[in-house]
Amino acid sequence: MTQTIQAKDIDLRYLIDNFGLNLVLDSQFFHEWQENLPEITDLDKLLLDKVKAGYFNLINYPPLLEDVVRMAIVDPILFIGDFYLAPFYVKSEEPIDIAEPDDDTIIKGRIGTLVLKDQFWVMIIESKKPSFSIEAGLAQILAYMLGNPYPEKPSFGMIATGSEFIFVKLVKENPPRYALSKGFLIRNPGNELYDVLRILKRLTQLVSA
Repeated sequence: MTQTIQAKDIDLRYLIDNFGLNLVLDSQFFHEWQENLPEITDLDKLLLDKVKAGYFNLINYPPLLEDVVRMAIVDPILFIGDFYLAPFYVKSEEPIDIAEPDDDTIIKGRIGTLVLKDQFWVMIIESKKPSFSIEAGLAQILAYMLGNPYPEKPSFGMIATGSEFIFVKLVKENPPRYALSKGFLIRNPGNELYDVLRILKRLTQLVSA
């Protein structure tokens, strides 16, 4: 009998035990978030400054829930980066089923935002409550990425809490391997959303090539 598990109930231990998932600490495995990043325009920076200012206004009116994080922070970044324009298109709350190898278990879940190009996965974005740490969303987004129907290419993802962003790379080999970028904090001096947008643009160039 097939067992169904909600992706939100999955933790890293489950993915390690059932999929053989491995964390890679070698920086060369996930070099894409640091190398050959495209420049962004002065207008991009101006708009990202407004997104940052909007965040500081929103935290004065808690709770800042997932839908608000997505509407006020994640969606504007996608808009500024032209991810709502052709050849990209966005599907929200796209259901993903992940079957365990040699088992009758299916993991069910829903992706917060899925950016697609020509039926290829470009980016998985999980908006989490800002009171959660990045770790709270890591197992969930990795479970979604394991459901990528195009295993010949690496999958890239981003977890956003509103105050922090981190990028994820997954290679579906046997066993699957993943690595993380550093965390980008909206509270840091300057505006690290500039780097977030540059990395988004770079990763989408890679997977849509």
